[in-house]
Amino acid sequence: MTRKVLLDVDPGIGDALALCLALNDPRLEVVAVTATGGNVAPEQATRNVQAIIEQIDPARWPRIGAADALQPLRTDGRELFGSDGLCGADFSVAELHHRHSSIKIIADEIRAAPGELTIIAGGPLSNLAAVFQREPDLATQVGHLIIVGGTLSGPGNVTAAAEFNIYCDAEAARYVFRSPVTKTLLPLDVSSTAELDIGLLEQLPDASTGIGRVLQATLPGAFRAFRQRLGVEGIFVPEAIAVVAAVHPELLTTERLFCDVETAGSLTHGATVLDRRQVAAGHPNMDVVIEFDTYAAIDCMLRTLKQAG
Repeated sequence: MTRKVLLDVDPGIGDALALCLALNDPRLEVVAVTATGGNVAPEQATRNVQAIIEQIDPARWPRIGAADALQPLRTDGRELFGSDGLCGADFSVAELHHRHSSIKIIADEIRAAPGELTIIAGGPLSNLAAVFQREPDLATQVGHLIIVGGTLSGPGNVTAAAEFNIYCDAEAARYVFRSPVTKTLLPLDVSSTAELDIGLLEQLPDASTGIGRVLQATLPGAFRAFRQRLGVEGIFVPEAIAVVAAVHPELLTTERLFCDVETAGSLTHGATVLDRRQVAAGHPNMDVVIEFDTYAAIDCMLRTLKQAG
């Protein structure tokens, strides 16, 4: 039986790989891919989502949602991933005159499959916050929400305290954290234990395939960017880990915790606050991934890529 999945993403290299995996895994039915600004501006995020799906050309096309051009964002990821967010891949894209908003499509798909839909949030949580603010009852109709973001105990990656996705729209993140949706948090310092080394480039599908075209155009630039900007030889792709987690939850070890987001601090804006005291101030509101089987997760990714090729 396939699992219905919606990906809300801000492509982004990790998001591009996540889409390649999800759209080529027969265990997943990707009903929609919605864009959110984050790594790039909202309009570019929408373009990237469409371009990646066009390049992959899956047997069953998902619905595509457009990001809100007025989405508030505190920063972006262009310094690392380039102006297009995809390390200069420069994919052509068909011009669409009638685009449905990401917020509408998320709401539509939750209503269409109450209790069945898994949402993978690979970017800022602006879209989901907007959906739950407009229709609060939809939060309880989501089957499972996997949030890529925050930190468990390590430093942030955009400030000393904050992880990028949460920092971009901390107010939205706080709203989603406090909502009654069933959710799992995949923190930055946990997901980054899975580092893909440059040997991955030798295992990519041929460029004659859709998935091969996407990955061969984006991943070499990602390895260069991580080496030049961050001083590491590998790349981190937490959004792809989240796709693996949706298929193989048994690879995760989670802890039920009360989690919130700091929105007022001048030095800590966007920091995730996880109450791990024996007697927490609030009731646990989400499962937090504290570790996972790194080698098995990477093996799952590589097998899916090989099968897709």
